Amino acid sequence: MSRFIARHKHEWAELEALLTKARRGARRMSSEEIGRLDQLYRRTTVQLARVSSWTDDQPLIEYLNRLTAAAHSFVYLSPRKSLWAGLARFVSEGFARSVWRNRKAHLLSVALMFLGGLIGYGVAVNDPLLAHAVWPASDPRQPGSSPEQLLEVLRHGRDDSGGVKFAFASMLFQHNFKVGLLAMATGILAGVPSVLLMGFNGMLLGGFVAIHHNAGIREEMWAWILPHGVTELGAIALCGGVGLMLGRAVLDPGSISREQKLKQIGYEAARTCAGVGLMLFAAAVIESFVRQSHWSTATRLWFAAATAVFWVAYFAWGAYRERQDKRAANVALDDLHATPAIAS
Repeated sequence: MSRFIARHKHEWAELEALLTKARRGARRMSSEEIGRLDQLYRRTTVQLARVSSWTDDQPLIEYLNRLTAAAHSFVYLSPRKSLWAGLARFVSEGFARSVWRNRKAHLLSVALMFLGGLIGYGVAVNDPLLAHAVWPASDPRQPGSSPEQLLEVLRHGRDDSGGVKFAFASMLFQHNFKVGLLAMATGILAGVPSVLLMGFNGMLLGGFVAIHHNAGIREEMWAWILPHGVTELGAIALCGGVGLMLGRAVLDPGSISREQKLKQIGYEAARTCAGVGLMLFAAAVIESFVRQSHWSTATRLWFAAATAVFWVAYFAWGAYRERQDKRAANVALDDLHATPAIAS
């Protein structure tokens, strides 16, 4: 028993020190310290079980009992964080981590939109008559429009007042959020509507690009659509990914019931939906105040590139944090399995 105590005494002392720091203020602890506390708590519970089975050393048993009880209170009954702290954590990494956990569905959604874009572009470029089939008749930018007509629409609204632009942003946000919700919610119908919506949105984008390319308008068209389009199209693609997640839950729930699987996916869908709402809000503001501005074409393209870099870095950070926590959990589990038994 003395060898066992000598082997693990430093871990118990470390756990005590972490608990003392937690009592002074859990918010002052780093994520590494919290993870270490959780790891030591789980190891100590295993050690307590072994000590209780193989010795009648009551002082040691009571000491480990108090230690694990205090750690349990911190791990499972820690004070609730403020709403603002939870929101900050969600914005800083929670949304990105949720997207990473369901990356296959989201990447498939992006692929469907891209494929639809290629089809729409190919049809509109090669056959102007067929282009009308993939482009709304109510839009003033029709296949065959002159460069002057198209440029007039691209430059429209630049001199509007701030109030008009704000109202326009509100309208855009409502419209785009409805489209996103439709792509998500209809996924419960085996994912078929989500697939069609992603493909159709891609075809519209491809047709839009082809109409302007046929008229010789390239740089200004991309400078018009990309500043807000990077964020907006990314958000719509994530909505399609949620729809595909729900569709898969219906078609292949695995070893649990469809109801349980949908409830499980629903939590992830809610997190993604909240993040998408923030993205669409940002896209609406950019569309109203950046796209409808007198910025030069080069400045707009640089802005679009900056938003693309930001989102890539943001979701890469989420992937890193998710992998980091997964590795820490695996290490803790390995440590528990590797804890040596007491020699009889």
